[in-house]
Order: sequence, then structure tokens, then C-alpha cells
Amino acid sequence: MNILRTLGVITAGIMALSAASAVQAETRVTLKSAKAASSYYQMAAQLSEAMKTGTNGDVIITVEESQGSVQNVMEAMVRSGNYVFTSPPGLVGLAQNSKGPFEGRPTEKFEAVRALFPIPSLTMHFVMRSDSGATDFAGLEGKTILLGKGSFGAKEGEKYLDLFGLGGKVELADAELSNAVAALKNGQIDGFVTAGSWPAPNVIEAAAGTDVNVLSLSDEQLALTKRDKTVIPAGTYSGQDEDITTASLSVVAFATTEMEDETAYQLTKTFWEQKAKMGESSSWWNGVAPDMLGNIAGKIHPGALRYYAEAGFPVRDDQR
Repeated sequence: MNILRTLGVITAGIMALSAASAVQAETRVTLKSAKAASSYYQMAAQLSEAMKTGTNGDVIITVEESQGSVQNVMEAMVRSGNYVFTSPPGLVGLAQNSKGPFEGRPTEKFEAVRALFPIPSLTMHFVMRSDSGATDFAGLEGKTILLGKGSFGAKEGEKYLDLFGLGGKVELADAELSNAVAALKNGQIDGFVTAGSWPAPNVIEAAAGTDVNVLSLSDEQLALTKRDKTVIPAGTYSGQDEDITTASLSVVAFATTEMEDETAYQLTKTFWEQKAKMGESSSWWNGVAPDMLGNIAGKIHPGALRYYAEAGFPVRDDQR
């Protein structure tokens, strides 16, 4: 009996030690994303699941809701350890130079921010009914366009109209973007502008029931926007026979130098290895490609650089 009791104690001790080791091996990461109702929050949830699956539970991501990218970057000042957040690279640049919403903040707190990998960009879509006759931006003159109100896409759309000499020459519909597809199909508007990760659900819906043209930007127009270039491949939307060249705002997953290199390596490696599987259920991941690393204006985390060297992905000297 004493022997059995001793064996039981030893077995229990081994099990407890194994459980403790498992807990120690588990790496926990906080991901600050976006508003809970947004597509970017949904992406964060997908990333969390992909990391858990791809690392066999060794990396666990907890997703936190955010009010936007400014908050995400601002929290990099005070969050320690495995803090990951999403933001356009340009916003990180403003923080590191104490400009815009970060004016007066200590820049050294933001100097520690490092990029991990790109996620789907905010991509501009100018969607026009085919029977409107508008096949380029010059053709928008005199047409009724729905921009929506207050969103990134609405602000960018209005900016582009001004940049392309169309300010005051287009009738802007007074309606929310949520009404765009129905208004387009009913002929109440000639087109609408939306920004989202491609393929955009509202553009898919519009193209499925109506003949539409999604306008391309010329090289000159793209340069005026000062945004990144995105090419939406032919066949992405119903009736789309050619590639669409448009502008986008890149979005990247960032960490800080407080994250260990091995953790950054595992996050980056797992992201790229799981990306195709994520794309099977949500096609916006299919638009993320290695060449999007070129849109990162800043330093990449050493752990992520290790993976990119192994994978042969293009990285500039100024990103190292």
C-alpha cells in the first residue's frame, strides 16, 4: 500500500510538473484591433484562431476592441511585452516624429515600434453603373455619386474628386453607404465609392445584380493621391475582365522591441503559413502578398526579419 501511495504521489507530481511546463511553454499575445463591428476586428479574430491552430496552441492571442488606429499606436507607449496592434504605417511615422495626434508625446516611446507583417489594405473602389457611360474619372462629371458620411472611404473619395478636377462637378447623394447597393440597382445613383479590403462585400453584391465598372486610376492620378498602389486582379468581381489599378491605405500588424525575437518569428511565420487557409473562408486574405512589405515605411522586427530571410521575401535595407 505504501508503495502504491508513493507511486501515486510521484505520478501526481509528474502530472503537475507537466501541466506547469505546458503553461510555461504557452506564449500569450494581446492584439489591439478595431471596433467590434468592423471587418478588421473580424480579421483579428481570424488571426487569433490561425495562430492557435498553426502553433498547436503554443501561441494564444487575446483580441482587444479598439476605437481606431490612433488609440492602438498611442497604447504602444505604455503596453509592455507581447503587445501587437494594427495601424497604417504612416500613423506610426507621425508618432515617431511627434506630429498630428501625437504632437507633444515623447517620441522615444514610439521608436520601439517594429512591423511584423501586412494585413489586408483599405482599398478604394469607385463603382459605376455600366449604363452611366463612365469608364474613367473624366466620365464622372455630371453624375450622381454616393460617398457616404464620415468614413475613411467618404473622406478619401471626396479628396480624390478634388484632386482629379471634379470638385463641384459631381452631384453627391445625401445618403449612407449602407444604402449604396440598393440605390445603384434602383437607378437612384450612378455610382458609389467605398473603401475596404478587396474583394469588398458591397462591390460583390453590386456587381452580382447590376452591370458595373470599377474605375482604374492612372499613374498620374495615383501619384496625386499619395497612397499605395493596389491591383485587383481580373475576375475578382462579376463582369470584371481586366485588372483594376487603384489606391489603398496599407495596414500592418506591429509589435515593439519588448517582444522577444522568437515570439515575433513565430507570429510572422505562422501568419504566412496560415494565410492561404484563412483565405479559403475570407477571401480578403488572398490580397496579401510578400511585395506588400514594400509599403512598410519603418523598421521590421528582427524576429520577423529572420523569417523573411528564410522565405526569401523582399526587404529593403532601411527596413532592417
